[in-house]
Amino acid sequence: MDPYAMTTGVLRNPDFLRFLSSHVASELGANISRVALPLAAVLALNAGPVEIGVLSALQTTAFLLIGLPAGVWVDRMRRRRVMLASDLARFLLLASIPLAAELGLLTIGLMFAIALLAGVAQVFNDVADQTYLPELVGTGQLTDGNSKLEIVRSGSFLSGPAVGGALVQLLGAPRTLFATALGALASVVFLGTIKAPDKPPAVTERTPLLRGIREGLSFLWRDRLLRMLATSTVAGNLCTSAVLGLSVLFLAQVVKLPPSTIGLLLMSGGIGGLIGGFTGSWLSRRYGTARMTWLAVILGSPFGLLLPMTQADWRVVCFAITSIALTWSATLLNVGQVTYRQTVTPEHLLGRVNASVRFMTWGIMPLGALFGGLLAQQIGVREALWVIMGARLLTFVPLLFSPLPRMRDFTQAQARS
Repeated sequence: MDPYAMTTGVLRNPDFLRFLSSHVASELGANISRVALPLAAVLALNAGPVEIGVLSALQTTAFLLIGLPAGVWVDRMRRRRVMLASDLARFLLLASIPLAAELGLLTIGLMFAIALLAGVAQVFNDVADQTYLPELVGTGQLTDGNSKLEIVRSGSFLSGPAVGGALVQLLGAPRTLFATALGALASVVFLGTIKAPDKPPAVTERTPLLRGIREGLSFLWRDRLLRMLATSTVAGNLCTSAVLGLSVLFLAQVVKLPPSTIGLLLMSGGIGGLIGGFTGSWLSRRYGTARMTWLAVILGSPFGLLLPMTQADWRVVCFAITSIALTWSATLLNVGQVTYRQTVTPEHLLGRVNASVRFMTWGIMPLGALFGGLLAQQIGVREALWVIMGARLLTFVPLLFSPLPRMRDFTQAQARS
């Protein structure tokens, strides 16, 4: 391994800076569209609650439909080309909404189709993205690189809805979507300026699709730490999605807060993500990447018990503290597990393993939201939050049955492999 890569910051790598810039453009645009897309449906088409719910669901449905096959296909292609093609597809799809609106051709069915196809493009982009980073930076810089990418994701999540709301007010929802599309186009430009060669795929044999999917799932299952990290994340996402599905209802109807306060509280999670991104590299150097991942789960989960204590007085801070702590914990867990996955997975399998994990960890989220709603209907919203956050305390248990508590750094796993 190059010792220079171990001791210098990843921001000194010009190609990584270009890659990071593409993330800034793409992530900010994607988070603006979280506001602009449903608003376009409401303002331009008078869409109702059911149609908005379908539109929101279609944006993530692709992860369940093609999440696993996407990993096989990405392993057969040059990763940067996949990202370029998916960003270009998102640009064309999102730009078609204001064009259709200007021509009087915009319908809710067209928006459904665009949301689904844009989600398909996003699946390929996400899988290729996590698979491409090891090509740009050395193994010793993976944690630093993943931390910087998390800063961008969290910052975009925090600022995107606010920017989107302001743009909708200024330009209107359809034209705001064109601005979002320009973010995807800017990402294409930044990716196109990367000077490092786009490596050819490591997979030379075109295996049948089902066999390729099975190989990725098999590698994930055989590596005990990968398996337990994924299990812990699935359990955490199940609880988190259940809470997210109830948060607006809880704050508006149970705690009885005004909309402006609810908006600020819902944004507080982005602060935790930023803190996690900024502290991830330092914590990994100070305590080790594996220990950082372990401690994040242990230290963050108890703060979840503050959330059901939220009231419309000084105790409103309980919701903000919970959001910040849990998002900080989730960010560090994500940095750690992605770094480990990129460290131990053979190059020819990395796309499939990334896709398998994304399929599991994102696929559980609609079920979590449904579970939270059903539980709240049976026992009450605040009571459901107590149950869910109590269960979330146990998300570290799978890690007890892995090598993680006995490791300092993930490079130890690489040395064993």
